[in-house]
Parts: sequence; C-alpha cells; structure tokens
Amino acid sequence: MSLVGKTAVVTGGLGGIGAACVEGLAEHGATVVACDVHTDGPAYPDRTVTYAQLDVRDPGAWQRVFAEEPIASSGVDILVNAAGIGGAGALHEVTLEEWNDVIAVNETGVMLGTQRVLESAARHGRGASIVNISSIWGTTATAGFAAYHASKGSVALITRNTAVTYAQAGVRANAVHPGLIDTPMSRGNSEEFNEAIIARTPLARRGTPAEVAACVLFLAGDGASFVTGASLYVDGGFSAL
Repeated sequence: MSLVGKTAVVTGGLGGIGAACVEGLAEHGATVVACDVHTDGPAYPDRTVTYAQLDVRDPGAWQRVFAEEPIASSGVDILVNAAGIGGAGALHEVTLEEWNDVIAVNETGVMLGTQRVLESAARHGRGASIVNISSIWGTTATAGFAAYHASKGSVALITRNTAVTYAQAGVRANAVHPGLIDTPMSRGNSEEFNEAIIARTPLARRGTPAEVAACVLFLAGDGASFVTGASLYVDGGFSAL
C-alpha cells in the first residue's frame, strides 16, 4: 500500500495508538502532521513527519494547525482522530467537570477535526478519509466509565453520520474499535480490571498499538475505497462473544 502524495493528520499523535499510526502512515509514504496537546514534540527522523501542538477541544487550535504548512497548501487526505482520555467514574459519582472534559476531548474533538477536513475537501476539490478511534466500550458496556462510554458511543454514530452525509463529496468515514491495547491509558487501569478483560478475550492477551494502526492504515488508504460507515473491531474477539 502506498500513501505517497497523501497528507495525513493524526491527533493524539504522541500516545500509544496515535504514535503507531504516525509511524505507519509515514512508513507508507504519507506526509504526516502528528498533533498532541503537549507544547513540544519529538524530533522525528523521518522528514515527512512534523509535530503541531493541538488541543482538540479548541476550535482556534484546529484553525491554526490547518492554516500552517504542509496542510495550508496541500489540504488533508487522511484524518485519524486518536486523541482520547479515560473516565472511570460511574454515573452517580461523575462530576460535571469530569463529564465535560471527557466529552470535549473524545467527542467534540472528533467533530471539530471532521469540520476542518470537510472544509479542506471543499477547498481543494477532493475527498478524504477519516478514521475515528472509538472503543469496544463504544458499543458494549462495563460497570462504571459512564463518560467514556457516552463519548465513544457518540464517536461510533457520528462516524456513520459523516459517512452517509458526505459520501457524495468523496469523504469516507470509518471507526476502529480497539479492545484492551497495551497503551499508557490501559496501564493505568487496575490489574484486576485488565486481567478480567483478557480473560474474556478469545485471543487471551492485550493487543498492540501497531495492530490497531495496521487496521487504521487499511481504512485510510485507497484499498478501502468502497468502505465507509464501517466499524472495525480490533479486540482479539472480545466483541464476538
């Protein structure tokens, strides 16, 4: 698969899944803008990768990133919305501040990024591929995690809405639903919780960020040109039970 000539934006680009997506997109020839909330990013050895600070909750920050090179002149062909935060509280105990923060990052951030890509597609006269990172918790439930469940469920449905609404503009939108993946976020779970999820996973292990990124790359590329509105589960069979 070649992504030469494509410009990609990855949010959460310093996180486990996001970083793997940045690496994979660049490896296949894309020019990649890795975005994260941190002020400074790494010095990427691959010159086709640049870093941009982006708070996905901030519309002005999105505007700034899209006004800079290489996006300003080339437009965006691929957007991977991988930025996300957890939220472990049950509904009766979650505070409004905690709820709003999770929704702002996991849900509103996807909306703002999608809006910028739609503007780019109209301006540059070509379509784009949007890949949104949802979760197994976007379509199934576990105890607690109320805000996280709500946000990831929204990601799954806004992906389908985008796919249906903007298909004629050449914009494809698909969602990836990871299971338990070996990332800093999952390492923050209790050992008991992670062991329980692994015990319910037919492949009986955690996934790796690279395994998620491989599926993101497929959906992002031209090989998936007839795939839109889909939900791809990368969960070791967890959702099949």
